[in-house]
Amino acid sequence: MRICLLYDCLYPHTIGGAERWYRDIGARLAAEGHDVTYVTLRQWDKDVNPDFAGVRVVTAGPRLELYAEAGRRRIAPPLVFGLGTLWHLLRHGRGYDVVHTASFPYFSLLAAGLARRVHGFRLLVDWHELWTRAYWERYLGRIGGWVGWTVQHLCLRVPQRAFTPSRLQAERLREEGFRGQVTVLDGRYEGTLDPAQARPADPFVVFAGRLIPEKQAPAIVPAVKAARERLPDLRGVIFGDGPDRAAVLAAIAEHGMEGVVEAPGFVDRSRVEDALDRALCMVLPSRREGYGLVVVEAAHRGLPSVVVRDPDNAAAELVHDGENGFVAESASPEDLADAILRVHSDGDPLRERTAAWFNHNAARLSLRRSLDRLAELYAGRSARS
Repeated sequence: MRICLLYDCLYPHTIGGAERWYRDIGARLAAEGHDVTYVTLRQWDKDVNPDFAGVRVVTAGPRLELYAEAGRRRIAPPLVFGLGTLWHLLRHGRGYDVVHTASFPYFSLLAAGLARRVHGFRLLVDWHELWTRAYWERYLGRIGGWVGWTVQHLCLRVPQRAFTPSRLQAERLREEGFRGQVTVLDGRYEGTLDPAQARPADPFVVFAGRLIPEKQAPAIVPAVKAARERLPDLRGVIFGDGPDRAAVLAAIAEHGMEGVVEAPGFVDRSRVEDALDRALCMVLPSRREGYGLVVVEAAHRGLPSVVVRDPDNAAAELVHDGENGFVAESASPEDLADAILRVHSDGDPLRERTAAWFNHNAARLSLRRSLDRLAELYAGRSARS
């Protein structure tokens, strides 16, 4: 079968959950004998061959800076990628049986929808996230938010088979008027499925992720300070970099947490894993998550998670109060500190329950399961072709 994968980033030249997802899909399909092309923007030097695992990589645009200083996506790269995608599919779309794309950055999906009318390929779309109009307006203001929501709504009207990583996103698709078939592929964990075991905890909390406003990492600092009133030895470490790093450092200084809360930036993966092995809990105060993979990664170590209840936070689906962590009512210092102290109070029994939660859900949440389901879908479509 001839397959085209569309995404404007390519792992490991850029790093993120969606980048890993499409690279894994491409490698799996190529290993099964499919002819796979990956269309993206260039993120590598011109003398580098980006092909991988039998997958041919094609560029639909030049190297561009994807993010503004505030951590928001720039508008120019999606437009360039959309035009490049349209040009590629109009020229080569007849040579594809299936085009599989992310919904974002939207213009590439609209381009695929137009080219589909010409060439008739099947269109599969991953909706990693779907934003409400209210969220769009909070993100870009009233006018910009309306434009963003309208473009997203146009994408929903393109005939497609839709996939999402969470029930939240599936429900959003229905609420926003999507009438096609939706499949939840909630297996994204690519680590080993060895049985999890509870481990002794040191008195510190850990955050690992890109420091963008939606993650609300600065909120961890006053939460640690508040929790130290009852747990004086508590410390914190915030791994990652991004536009909110300055806000994290400012919060540490403002609350007098130098030497108590660390923010070392990006570090070797081994250092993050060591912290996850020893921490009291993983704290993810995000107000918006399409999935929340770090919750599963933590649970494999018997490490409970603290997340925040929010209408846009799918990570809360992965945390069951008292079983593998706690869902704080907000990212306020009081609510986060209360959840952290509940983890400490529950002690080793909570860590044992967290390990048991992982062992019970590991097969369902594994990347292999989602890739197996996708492979079955591709095979079924191929047979009908």
